[in-house]
Amino acid sequence: MLQHFSYKPIYAGGSLPGWTFSFFYKQERFTGDYQPDGTIIWTGETPPEEENVKKMIHELMTFHVYE
Repeated sequence: MLQHFSYKPIYAGGSLPGWTFSFFYKQERFTGDYQPDGTIIWTGETPPEEENVKKMIHELMTFHVYE
């Protein structure tokens, strides 16, 4: 499970879509960028069980951003 998930627009004012996010997973911090098409670009280390983590991020972003 992801802990302390946070996100914010990449671009000031949010005029262009795209978000930067961070979270803790298995007691490690991970960061990345979430593109409008759902692509995730890791800006640091890639988390273990990457596909499962991506699914959790997509669910959170869908709930928070596209609601």
